[in-house]
Amino acid sequence: MRPVLILVSALAGLSAPVHALDAAAAIEMAKANGCFSCHSANEKVVGPAYSAVHEKYKDDKDAVASLVQSIQYGSKGKWGRIPMPPHPGMSPADIKTLAEWVMTIKP
Repeated sequence: MRPVLILVSALAGLSAPVHALDAAAAIEMAKANGCFSCHSANEKVVGPAYSAVHEKYKDDKDAVASLVQSIQYGSKGKWGRIPMPPHPGMSPADIKTLAEWVMTIKP
């Protein structure tokens, strides 16, 4: 019976998320880094709405990695003529948190 309990415990651990996304912390991080100067949840400002980003990348298994690249290094031509500036001063962990959070914003 004991091996079964160990196996069940191990499998249960596999389904648990590696870390829970703290949306409130992500929003504060976005505010602190000026993200809301160009983006909002559901309306285009200078850059696309976060919900539009979600829609564009929702079926892309590499969405978070693509967004991480755009946040860290900036992007040009993905959403029109106005480029997104790079954010090289942000930590990789913070950038990943922001990218994951953006992918939670649904229309």
